[in-house]
Amino acid sequence: MEYPKTVLITGATGLIGQEIVKQCHAEGLAVHYLTTSKSKLSAEANYKGFYWNPSTQEIDHTCFEGVSAIINMVGASISKRWTSAYKKEILESRTKTAQLLQDTIKANNYKIDHVVSASAIGIYPSSQTNFYDESNSEVSNSFLGEVVEQWEQAVDGFKDLGSKLAKIRIGLVLAKDGGALPEIVKPIKMGAGAAFGDGQQWQSWIHVKDLASIFMYVLKHQLEGIYNGVAPNAVSNKELTKMAANVLQKPLILPNIPKFAMKLVLGEMHILLYESQRVSSQKIEQKGFHFNFANLRPALEDLLL
Repeated sequence: MEYPKTVLITGATGLIGQEIVKQCHAEGLAVHYLTTSKSKLSAEANYKGFYWNPSTQEIDHTCFEGVSAIINMVGASISKRWTSAYKKEILESRTKTAQLLQDTIKANNYKIDHVVSASAIGIYPSSQTNFYDESNSEVSNSFLGEVVEQWEQAVDGFKDLGSKLAKIRIGLVLAKDGGALPEIVKPIKMGAGAAFGDGQQWQSWIHVKDLASIFMYVLKHQLEGIYNGVAPNAVSNKELTKMAANVLQKPLILPNIPKFAMKLVLGEMHILLYESQRVSSQKIEQKGFHFNFANLRPALEDLLL
């Protein structure tokens, strides 16, 4: 199997997008990317920017020229306070963008062979006992469950255009300079770290490099269907906090942080810290994918030390 020559990436400047771009370049792939900011348009030989503004339905359709595959990572961050206006943005930044891409491909008769789209494990209902694989059809009744369900339905439209489609349901992404990890370790570094709630909730985490590698693997092998983007060994919130403190050689002295306290601080998005989803990575492993960071300690040592 080989990679396409040129891939279009939406959300290329985000946390995971940047890592995917790096891996594309390492494999000799040229990248086209869409950006809403004209100042971010670069025109290097292997990294070329195109302007779009999904809220006004504006897009430079030449972004699809010479492109046979799309990696779709676009979406407003869920780590900001969920006001009702922002909730709408979280949803529409995923659904309307997919629609705009599909309409543009159709209107200009482009042929896209393969689309690999981000999704999220937030679609699975919160549970301390279930072990979810991709065949699970029950959808969480939380706001995130609703978002992911509509997001996946929106990207399904690519199949109607004759593209192969894969969806990667992403877990808790651990990275050095963004996402949840810096927030988790901030209090620990100040000697004030603590688990959330009873600390028993499952956290299906993944190292950002492994996650980008999953996207690359799915692209290279032209896989279709749903794959969980999580490492093989989920941990409890308590284990995650303890291990991070241990790697940083800091004590954990505080009692666990009760739910109501975080609700005051974060509003509705506090559920991100208390939801429990234990999610299986077997399906992608059975396709031959190998994790570099299958266990939490090496992942944390790589990112924190």
